[in-house]
Amino acid sequence: MNKSDLIDAVSKKENLTERQATDIVNLIFKSFGELLKKGGRIEIRGFGSFVVRNYGSYAGRNPKTGGTIQVTPKKLPFFKVGKELKERVNTVK
Repeated sequence: MNKSDLIDAVSKKENLTERQATDIVNLIFKSFGELLKKGGRIEIRGFGSFVVRNYGSYAGRNPKTGGTIQVTPKKLPFFKVGKELKERVNTVK
């Protein structure tokens, strides 16, 4: 499922116009991004949680030249799957 599939599903399920569903989905994604940018945590029960992990600098290798480069510290979003979702995915039908 991609973003447009999600918008279609919300639109049909809640009997909304495509524009209204787009606004709702964009609002949710924008809110998630802003919260993670501030270092917050998002937890959706039964689905999983999103957190920001900090990675320190390290010596890396440039694959094109083979030379060593210093990679700067960075923050990356990380998703941890929830127990219920993990069980649903692993259920054999």
